[in-house]
Amino acid sequence: MSAAAAASRTFLPVFSNTFKRRSLYLFTASATAATAAAAISHQRSKHHQYQNPRNNNNNRGVWGALAAAAPIVHLASAPAGKTKEDYQKVYNAIAEKIREEDEYDNYIGYGPVLVRLSWHVSGTFDKGDNSGGSYAGTYRFKQEETDPSNKGTENAGRFLDSIFKEFPWMSHGDMYTLAGVTAVQEMQGPKIPWRPGRVDLPESAYPGQGRLPDAGQGANYMRHFFDRFGFNDREVVALLGAHALGKTHLKNSGYEGPWGAANNTFTNEFFMNLLNEDWKLEKNDAGNMQWNSSKGYMMLPADMALVQDPNYLKIVKEYANDLDLFFKDYTNAYVKLLENGITFPKDSKPFIFKTLDEQDL
Repeated sequence: MSAAAAASRTFLPVFSNTFKRRSLYLFTASATAATAAAAISHQRSKHHQYQNPRNNNNNRGVWGALAAAAPIVHLASAPAGKTKEDYQKVYNAIAEKIREEDEYDNYIGYGPVLVRLSWHVSGTFDKGDNSGGSYAGTYRFKQEETDPSNKGTENAGRFLDSIFKEFPWMSHGDMYTLAGVTAVQEMQGPKIPWRPGRVDLPESAYPGQGRLPDAGQGANYMRHFFDRFGFNDREVVALLGAHALGKTHLKNSGYEGPWGAANNTFTNEFFMNLLNEDWKLEKNDAGNMQWNSSKGYMMLPADMALVQDPNYLKIVKEYANDLDLFFKDYTNAYVKLLENGITFPKDSKPFIFKTLDEQDL
């Protein structure tokens, strides 16, 4: 069997399901309608085989013309007939499992790693060509899961296995991002507006490893890296505030320790610790440099960049003094992160879910 035939057989079930949900991996309107129609016809002639013009050297003709004309567009396509109540049930299932399995990671729980997973599946986005991001759900494939920067997130993936079985109509991109939203809210964080419509695509939609940030870098790197997402300085600082959650693990990241004491509660403690702890730069057991405090907290070099850079520092001080402002800015930046690269219908209204505690009132 040829490589092309094998790929077609491998990808057929996933892409057929994509067509049932009326989603096409299309390009922007700068390409002519006739060219777009020819592209769709080309797809169908290949038995709905997904083809990524950026990754497939054998893909010529129409796809090449489209790729030259405009970046990729990911059209949101939520499952027909599903309402906010259906997604609230998914939220509840995730939240209840977080409560039930609270012994994970020495009783930190699964909340922080679910937030990390939602960040990492979204953090492959590149505004230059609109590739990557949460849309295609490609974390379900080994190539993305085994990106060295994703080490440890497989625990969140396994946590969600039973949720996928309970709600098989959910796409992976929707599940990964909704799990992060659920975790933030259940850990007493802000309300996160969320929209469905991500669609499972084959592994060739994954843009490749190496797109996630290097925690050992400084402010110039951070500013340049987050510009790839279209984030300004305020959004960068707000997003890193989620480092109040969980801890680093030497075996996963090459760093060790928690950022603070309340590591399963969403607060502005990260910013207060940056400003108030007596930090010392030390080499850890993996040979990496990290900042440690006498209380047993740690900061990554990328974290400390927020107080070493004067523009970042001003924002850190704002968030350390104003929890509500941090929550507001984090919400906006996190929603942008989760939705980067996705074209939602104009009438698509986000859902805001009730926490388990709110439903018990």
